[in-house]
Amino acid sequence: MKTLSYKILQTLAICFIFIVVGAYSAATSAAPSSFDGPAELPRVRVKSALADTPAPGKVKKVKAADDLQRALNEVACGETLQLEAGAVFAGHFTLPEKHCDDAHWIIVRTSAPDSALPPEGTRLTPCYAGVASLPGRPAYSCAAAKNVLARIEFRSRGRGPLEFAPGANHYRFIGLEITRAATDDPISNLVTIEGKATADHIVFDRSWVHGTAQSETTRGLALGGSTDLAIVDSYFTDFHCIARTGTCTDAQATGGGLSTNPSGPYKIENNFLEASGEVILFGGGPATMVPHDVEIRRNHLFRPLTWMKENPNYVGGTNGSPFIVKNIFELKNGERVLFENNVLENCWGGFSQEGYAILLTPKNQGNNGCPDCRVVDVTIRNSRIKNVAAGFQLANVKSDIGLYAQEGGRYSIHDVLVENLDGEKMHGHGVLFEISSVHIAIHDLFIDHITGQASRVLFLLGGRVDEPKMPNFTLTNNLLGVGKHQILLTGGGPQNCAFRPEVQGPAGVFESCFTNAKVSGNVILGGSNKWPAKNSLVKKIEDLGLKPADPARGIEYRFQANSPYRRSGSDQKDVGADLDAIEAATEDVL
Repeated sequence: MKTLSYKILQTLAICFIFIVVGAYSAATSAAPSSFDGPAELPRVRVKSALADTPAPGKVKKVKAADDLQRALNEVACGETLQLEAGAVFAGHFTLPEKHCDDAHWIIVRTSAPDSALPPEGTRLTPCYAGVASLPGRPAYSCAAAKNVLARIEFRSRGRGPLEFAPGANHYRFIGLEITRAATDDPISNLVTIEGKATADHIVFDRSWVHGTAQSETTRGLALGGSTDLAIVDSYFTDFHCIARTGTCTDAQATGGGLSTNPSGPYKIENNFLEASGEVILFGGGPATMVPHDVEIRRNHLFRPLTWMKENPNYVGGTNGSPFIVKNIFELKNGERVLFENNVLENCWGGFSQEGYAILLTPKNQGNNGCPDCRVVDVTIRNSRIKNVAAGFQLANVKSDIGLYAQEGGRYSIHDVLVENLDGEKMHGHGVLFEISSVHIAIHDLFIDHITGQASRVLFLLGGRVDEPKMPNFTLTNNLLGVGKHQILLTGGGPQNCAFRPEVQGPAGVFESCFTNAKVSGNVILGGSNKWPAKNSLVKKIEDLGLKPADPARGIEYRFQANSPYRRSGSDQKDVGADLDAIEAATEDVL
């Protein structure tokens, strides 16, 4: 009898496991493990199409005078709340836990018909809120500005207007304007999921999430302890912290990696995203979990040049203080991240950072608040970077109080075009690549088919001679401009592996700082002496055999048919980024 009972329980347990796995598979798209160079790609994808979020139940209309919180409390799984288009719903609203499933989502949307919105898969702009253009931002198509969105607005200080209750799940938002009142009160998050809470199966679709032009609004969407979350076809603007007099220092359009619960997978696709601190940031504070399986695709990550104080159309805080500018995309905690087909535009220094576009810098920040933090398996490809003070910072270093993260490595960076990198004009380092390690060595770093010109120094390097070298460094098939220096040190004097680079030369520095280094097939504009064999050094840009400059875009980094460097890469391709592939991948991003 005991044996029979045990077998029955065992069978039930197995059935339960299959049910749970089946439910999870229905919400995500699993894929066999695959790699781009040394980096493992995301194992699962968030399924965010309308067809994946059915709501077959009743449609309930919510008028301007109705109680939105009551409507949210009473809505059942599978139902749709239609918020009156053009109406304003003011307050702080909580999305309750409902125990919904993949066949019964809750949709919260504008009452305007689908025909009044851009079609699914097309980015919404403020035109649909009746705003024909935004000063300092790229122009967007707007034949006739008309407000067809429902506006959810927070009118106090703190965080709001939307917050997810612990366990909230299966919500999709369509055609909403999520914002705050134009007061001087600081706001932390417009949409909040706490790191100690959980929320799952959330989709923000074709919505405008924004602060106000001069108020301090820290963040659009705090991802917290969420799983299976997507932000698609949306527009995020005016997230900034005010220097000297403000209450925050790092503003983001969206950020995560600060959770005590599992977080990911995430999809951030086809959005316009704007913020002063970091447009997208994962990590940067206490956490016990690493966000995983993150896709960031086809986004325009932007910062208005009108936020620069010397700009004649300068916009800062109401007291005249500037917004605190840091970087564009930063990972301090994350694994299996795919960053592709994105455009990153406008980054300058002058605050606590040096204007880098992309940072992969695992950090154990806080009072040993993230000892398991790591940044591993990151792929960055088919993207454009322009108008920045510096390019890539890849660093495993200690936190401000001397703590270390777990790991940083397996980075695949290829087919990226870096345009108009100017450290002087943009008040920063003028560095194309900073690579440094202390205590925990960066490992498996793959840099291939990059096109970029440094204004000050090509490589800023750092590693201690009394610590293990950084293993498995690959630098191949790149078209790189040196600037004033080929290599400089991050500091440390004779204890730095790159000490006296003018004596060691690049070949000696790579040998001193890396093990198993492969440096070949590169064309180095302005390079001189002591590079490893199988690299080409070119004194003048005229010697590259490039096509004539495009008056609208400046230097054209495509080779003419008779160029000696055409198809000279180790893979028989042109050295540098695949510009045709990048243009095809980003043609609908801007």
